[in-house]
Amino acid sequence: MKLARYRSARDGSIWVGLVTDDLITPVADGTGRAGQGRLVAIAGHRPEVPAAVGEPEPLDRVRLLAPVPEPPSIRDFYAFEAHVATARRSRGLEMEPDWYELPVFYFSNPGAVLGPGDAVRAPVGTRELDYELEVAAVIATECEDVAPEDWLSVVAGFTIMNDWSARDLQRREMALGLGPAKGKDFATSLGPILVTPEELLDGDGTPRATMTASVNGVEWSRGELADLHFGWGALVAHAACSTRLRAGDVIGSGTVGTGCILELGLVHGRDRYPWLVAGDEVTLAVEGIGELVSRIA
Repeated sequence: MKLARYRSARDGSIWVGLVTDDLITPVADGTGRAGQGRLVAIAGHRPEVPAAVGEPEPLDRVRLLAPVPEPPSIRDFYAFEAHVATARRSRGLEMEPDWYELPVFYFSNPGAVLGPGDAVRAPVGTRELDYELEVAAVIATECEDVAPEDWLSVVAGFTIMNDWSARDLQRREMALGLGPAKGKDFATSLGPILVTPEELLDGDGTPRATMTASVNGVEWSRGELADLHFGWGALVAHAACSTRLRAGDVIGSGTVGTGCILELGLVHGRDRYPWLVAGDEVTLAVEGIGELVSRIA
């Protein structure tokens, strides 16, 4: 099942819609936090398909919105080994053995969520604006101490996540032993739709999808969702360990290998992969989910 929050081309009203082929059909009021809750609840009650409450519209006519515009929290993990190794090399560090034992995450700002097509404004003082190619799981129901094998029962679905980064601010903050803070909390883009986990599972029950990022129409990044060192069961279990997750909480995968300019510049040179500037258009694409397009203001 594929679900979205969208603004109707007919009258500007906001709905939760069921996406089928090139159409989107309204199934519930999608306004604000209540609409977010309805979308998450519908996904959590799969495979039950909700009844239509209006006429379908062509998908390319409506304005897609962030599926969860006001998540209670955003936890972003660091779970792709290729990205972690390259990022650590940039700071003159080897891989930390504990990384292979302990899934780690940071909390981002749930008040700075953007949707498809929303402009991204770089924070004051940065000259090193970066995208990050990720997938996020959205929690379906309040839960605590989830066993890894039970993760599917508490995940509503997956969406694309762009964990925007101001690398120069982040570098200074983390040199002090804390953060990231202002280098991260200015924007997180989510969308364009939420797909229930079964849409991405392979025969072994592992979410699998090709992930790409393009800048101004040129592909810069390519990776595979299944390359996560820690599977989604481990990530959800660690996030829920000794604490309470709430419906709508966002769990980010972390950046896939090659999935940011920091990595690309370190490997291939900054002249070839410069930092983002005003007017650039960034497109993150994940097989089975779609494209999340953002323009730098």
